Amino acid sequence: MLMMIRGSNIALVIFLLVCGMINIQTCLSQITRGSFPKGFVFGTASSAFQYEGAVKEDGRGPTVWDTFSHTFGKVFDFSNADVAVDQYHRYNEDVQLMKDMGMDAYRFSIAWSRIFPNGSGEINQAGVDHYNNLINALLAKGIEPYVTLYHWDLPQALEDKYNGWLNPQIIEDFAKYAETCFQKFGDRVKHWITFNEPHTFATQGYDVGLQAPGRCTILLHLFCRAGNSAIEPYIVAHNVLLSHAKVAQIYREKYKSKQHGSIGISLDVIWFEPVTNSTEDIAAAQRAQDFQLGWFLEPLIFGDYPSSMRSRVGSRLPAFSKSEAALIKGSLDFVGINYYTTFYAKNNSTNLVGVLLNDSIADSGAITLPFKDGKAIGGKAYSVWLYIVPHGIRSLMNYIKQKYRNPLVIITENGMDDGNSPFTPIKDALKDEKRIKYHNDHLMSLLASIKEDGCNVKGYFVWSLLDNWEWAAGYSSRFGLYFVDYKDNLKRYPKDSVHWFKNFLTT
Repeated sequence: MLMMIRGSNIALVIFLLVCGMINIQTCLSQITRGSFPKGFVFGTASSAFQYEGAVKEDGRGPTVWDTFSHTFGKVFDFSNADVAVDQYHRYNEDVQLMKDMGMDAYRFSIAWSRIFPNGSGEINQAGVDHYNNLINALLAKGIEPYVTLYHWDLPQALEDKYNGWLNPQIIEDFAKYAETCFQKFGDRVKHWITFNEPHTFATQGYDVGLQAPGRCTILLHLFCRAGNSAIEPYIVAHNVLLSHAKVAQIYREKYKSKQHGSIGISLDVIWFEPVTNSTEDIAAAQRAQDFQLGWFLEPLIFGDYPSSMRSRVGSRLPAFSKSEAALIKGSLDFVGINYYTTFYAKNNSTNLVGVLLNDSIADSGAITLPFKDGKAIGGKAYSVWLYIVPHGIRSLMNYIKQKYRNPLVIITENGMDDGNSPFTPIKDALKDEKRIKYHNDHLMSLLASIKEDGCNVKGYFVWSLLDNWEWAAGYSSRFGLYFVDYKDNLKRYPKDSVHWFKNFLTT
């Protein structure tokens, strides 16, 4: 492009016209699929509860998120996901949208309660049929399925029966569910993700109570009916790790040699930068990362929790037996990373918050915020937590390379949202220049980590294909490449970012 501009003023005019609504700097820095190593996978991501709808159809059982979203005051706009974006019925249409863009893969989750409505017991054949149909539709269009087994939608029956993730019984039930999926779909699914963001549902669901099942220390949070923020997040995380390890063992011992697939986990990671160069703040940034990424990845790579967690949490942190540690260590073929933003971290010198809360968030002894001296760390998306910091993804990839022996990494989510204003005409909502720049700049940074730094990254999944129901934010937040008209039969309209990605993927 630069050679073209230097060579002709006419070419420059044409170039500016082609750029149109796209920021000129974005055009100048634009990269393409061909910039990435051969075989690098591009896709979009979703989850069953946020997309499918049809919550009472074909034998699906209720989940903790059905219960939570129907509880008054739990969702920002008082909505629920009973219909969501109706992908249960419209998957063929949505698969075609992916095909039209040139995407290689689709990451979606299976709803546990569609396979086992009560979490265990008899298989629901209608649920199996649905996912068979979806997988076959993807493969018919040349789109590779990446399947998440658990994306937060625990069958309500298991929550009622034994408090779900708080009880080790769930390890056996999850393993039975996962093995059923291997049996039914593993001849065609070659990429399995056991859990999506266990850190998020452990802390948000069992520490602060802002997500399902909404548990927290009731003395401090009167909107929680039960819970213990100082203990329960650690128990949940421990059972999740043991569940992942058991499922990975089952897959490797019984299915991998025949199905030739791989198994991993998707972890949410905010990159933390020390707010100053002081020893205290540098150490605080490391602790913040230990209590987020390290909490899960350290056992999976090295067989135990980070030493900072052991020393600061003490007896509240469960211990792995020797056999458990051996089972967990190395129990993944790839690491999925969901990266959206970067925060500053500083040492919590007073620890006043820790004394008051005594929970997993305060245990790190770090204060994490997106501001320094009153100035934001980057541009702002719609969500209160989402600041745009593209260089953070490169820093994070290098951190994983150096600390965790350069494992195979797939970016399983990356994206930004706009607000859902009823006063914005659709034609204006489709002009998402900020989203285009977000993805362009993150891909530039990611590419640098691969080509210049030697990071072992093999894929990038956009969150998300469609605007969708965003958990406690409801329909107030729009992450999609496609605009969904919630007022007109959920019609899908391509935003400008769709056209950008189509050009990116075919160049």
